[in-house]
Formats: sequence, C-alpha cells, structure tokens
Amino acid sequence: MQATRLTLICHAATPLQKRGRFPDDEAVAMDWQGAALSLAGRYKKPRRLLCGPEMRARQTAGLFGDDAGIEDALRDADFGQWKGQAISQLNGDQLNTWLTDSTCAPHGGESVDDVCMRVAQWMKSLENQPGQVVAITHPFVIRAALLYVMQFPLSMFYLIDVEALSATELRFNKAWRLRLETHA
Repeated sequence: MQATRLTLICHAATPLQKRGRFPDDEAVAMDWQGAALSLAGRYKKPRRLLCGPEMRARQTAGLFGDDAGIEDALRDADFGQWKGQAISQLNGDQLNTWLTDSTCAPHGGESVDDVCMRVAQWMKSLENQPGQVVAITHPFVIRAALLYVMQFPLSMFYLIDVEALSATELRFNKAWRLRLETHA
C-alpha cells in the first residue's frame, strides 16, 4: 500500500499576528496576488491541495496552486469573543486558565481539546487515502496534528512554535511519523 504524505503549511503572516492579536478572518500581510502560484512547483502532482476556509489560508494556498479545496477540519480554532483582540488587553486570569487548562474556553469558542479532537479525526480519515496532501492551515491545527502523531500529552500544545509559511512533513504507512527533510 502506498503511503499517505501530508505536508502541513502554516499560512502567511497577517497584520493581526504582527500586532499581537488573536486572529480573525483577515488577509495575509503580503502581496499574495503578485506572488500567486510562485510555489506551485514545490510539490509534484498528483497532489491534493487543501486549505482552511479563512481568507489567510485561501490566499496562502494560492501560492501553491489554483486548485485548493476547502477542508473544514483545517479551520483555525474558534477564539470566540477574543477574535481580533489584543492579547495584552485580555483578562489575565481567563487567559492563564485557557493556557493551562486544555478543556476550557473562556472566550466562548473552542477549547484546545476540541481542536485536537477535530484534527485527530481528520488525520484518521487520511490513513486510507494514500498519496500527497498539501494542506494550508493554522498554527493551532499544526500543533494538534503534531500532538496526535507524536502522541504527546495536551500539556505540550503551547510548547510548539509554528512559524508563518513553515512546512511540517508527516507520513502514514501503518503508523504516523514526523519526517524532517533537508532542502539543500
């Protein structure tokens, strides 16, 4: 059986990220139209190009091809009332609780547990779909995928940094594996 190759790419940086704010459905902070298809040759076809439904994910997907399908499981976490808010202006106790208790959602959106369960279900569905999948998504989704693959406890969630436009390579062939590649 052929392996499933999953490349998770974090969307390009946004103005809200640069200002230390929670995401909303904002555009990327680059000339994405001018750069469209600039990375289209990076992943050989046939490949499935997927992205989250948010504008920043769709625009970033345009760097890799014009055939991206929207995958709801790749959507960012729902930050509820915190969407677009400056992290520095939030209630410190609520923020601390959210950062230390993966089951809580003081903002009224999704908890970290919810995001991790959604991503794990999607990844399980890929196990029977061999071939290359390139998925443009968000730091929370990529963290959740890494926890699933590496079987890390949820307490490790905030110990993973995901940079804009970074690529995380995962493979499934009877078991998920993290694959570190060189681009020399």
